[in-house]
Amino acid sequence: MKITGFVLVMLIYMTTCASSQVTLYITPTGNDNAKGTNEQPLASLVGARDAIRNYKKVSNTNQSYTVIVKNGNYTMSEPLILGPEDSGTENHPIVYKAAKKAKPVFTGGRIITGFTVNEKGIWQIKLPSINQKKWVFDQLYVNGKRAIQARIPNEGFILLDHVTEDIMEKGNGRIPKRAQQKLFFNPDSFESFSKIKNEEVTNVRFKAFHKWDFTLRYLDALSFDSLSLTTSGKGMKPWNKLKEGTRVVLENFEGALDQSGEWFLSTDGILNYIPREGESIENTTVVAPVLDNFIHLKGEAITNEYVSNISFEGLSFEYSHYKIPTTGFEPNQAAALLNAAIFVEGARHITFSGIELSKTGQHAIWIGKGCSESLVEQCYLHNLGGGGIYLGDFKALTGVEHTKDIRINNNIIQNGGQEFPSAVGIWVGHSSNNSITHNDIGNLYYTGISIGWIWGYKPSLAINNTISFNRIHHIGWDLLSDMAGIYTLGNSPGTCITNNLVHDIHAYSYGGWGLYADEGSTGILFKDNLVYNTKTGGFQQNYGKENIVTNNIFAFAKKYQMQCTVAEEHRSFTFNNNIILFKEGMVANGAWETVNAIVDDNAYWNLSNSTYDFNGMDFEHWKKLGFDTNSFLENPRFKNPQNFDFSFKSDKSIKKIDFIPFDYSQAGVYGDKKWKLKAILPKI
Repeated sequence: MKITGFVLVMLIYMTTCASSQVTLYITPTGNDNAKGTNEQPLASLVGARDAIRNYKKVSNTNQSYTVIVKNGNYTMSEPLILGPEDSGTENHPIVYKAAKKAKPVFTGGRIITGFTVNEKGIWQIKLPSINQKKWVFDQLYVNGKRAIQARIPNEGFILLDHVTEDIMEKGNGRIPKRAQQKLFFNPDSFESFSKIKNEEVTNVRFKAFHKWDFTLRYLDALSFDSLSLTTSGKGMKPWNKLKEGTRVVLENFEGALDQSGEWFLSTDGILNYIPREGESIENTTVVAPVLDNFIHLKGEAITNEYVSNISFEGLSFEYSHYKIPTTGFEPNQAAALLNAAIFVEGARHITFSGIELSKTGQHAIWIGKGCSESLVEQCYLHNLGGGGIYLGDFKALTGVEHTKDIRINNNIIQNGGQEFPSAVGIWVGHSSNNSITHNDIGNLYYTGISIGWIWGYKPSLAINNTISFNRIHHIGWDLLSDMAGIYTLGNSPGTCITNNLVHDIHAYSYGGWGLYADEGSTGILFKDNLVYNTKTGGFQQNYGKENIVTNNIFAFAKKYQMQCTVAEEHRSFTFNNNIILFKEGMVANGAWETVNAIVDDNAYWNLSNSTYDFNGMDFEHWKKLGFDTNSFLENPRFKNPQNFDFSFKSDKSIKKIDFIPFDYSQAGVYGDKKWKLKAILPKI
């Protein structure tokens, strides 16, 4: 704050120091050199932060600070960065909140005006700052909707014929440190690349979708002689390479601009956009994001310099940017290397309540290393370039840097992965003792909730996590594979996955599961979950140890109802007191003839016919493996399962397997009708 602002603080200090509460006001027409009173309000969150800092300089007593944000639209020119000096205390917190009945909206974007229409009907505008390298953006929004960067093909994908790799620097890991790949295509596919001009080649990007991964790279060269594209970066993962049949799109060149809703920004600063039906220059708002982040809480746990006791309530943020680096985006599971629009580290007792966050280039909220005892509640996170809420770190940080005791409750996370489809709704890396409850997660491309970040049986820090009463739905959309509604990794003692409603999970090829215990998943309880409408199965365990799967309903998987992949000497899991209802596919598939598992006291029922295929066996031969000795092929007597009513007409059947009914209607968000209606996805 300028000296004048500091003087104003001192002038009004004598009238406020006797009170333990200081209230500041922000309006869109305010002034950051003003007093911050209701009559002379401030203009920005940064201005309020600076005012609080100056109050603290002249105050000898502990005080609470409340920043009231009036209704209106606010353009952010910089993120709000809060350090340890901006903390409150347990008895005197600092609160940034919306005024009563107000909805203040903070934007990190810039409205672009002045378009003209060329002879082809394309809107165009010259942006001089682009040519000067002062402002380059990789996302664009038209009337609040994410526009499509010019691409080929407009629908579907181009399939790779084969790939070669030249390793330039091996490095010490399993993935070569530097390599060059050549991507080859058949003649028919390569014909579409003729639209790329020679001078555009190195600005063109390709996106590849392979298993659970997503690769985004710039081109080094294009050859019509060999029908190949050349790109460089890290070496390919040996376990998930680009290969024949990999789906690819190319983007960011002028010749691909041929469909309504597409845009292209040339290197000389000309922005091109093809309008959608009904859009005119007069009725259309075009926004390009400028800021990468809205809020950064920047503490340091290792030196005991925390940011603490700060709350954000009822504020909305929209239009954050992700600048694609020249190295592109190397494939990484769950898009765990992205940043977030709101990033927190080294913080305690932080609350985000009633926040709306939309139109991001990357993840929405990341509560990173050194955080604890914080809350994200009733936030509406949607139209996201990456994922929703990420907890902890992808590195195994111990001691004070370990993130723990975070509560994620009653949030709506929708329409994620729009730029990076491998992102997830809620991700828990090396983080423990978290409570993830009553969230609604829908319309993502990879996984709803992902827990753990160790592949195998090494010690894990993702323990004692509770994942309960969440509704996770419409995940996958046939884009990626090896994914699930709820996905677990590694040794997770004390982790409970209970009372969740998971449905409509569909992978591209293999792996569209409801509950998926992947590599090394150990000590996890899966109980009282309803899972239906999955592609590959209600439950799958790759390999793991001593997991318990009990009292769940698994219904209407297309291929298999339950799977196990790897058999090991130890007890892999116990699967009992479950109901399996289906009308197509196999009951069981995988390594069942050698797996060490207890499977018993279950009820199986085929609605379509009398066929029961247990890994190529009928029920009697299946029992000879030692499974389901006390199980039944019997109608569980649901009221209307075809319309997804899984309440019971009678408990006669389920008593035989000691199944205890649970109320799956409690899963998902709660509160007033308006809030719950937000969780309903529009028909697609």
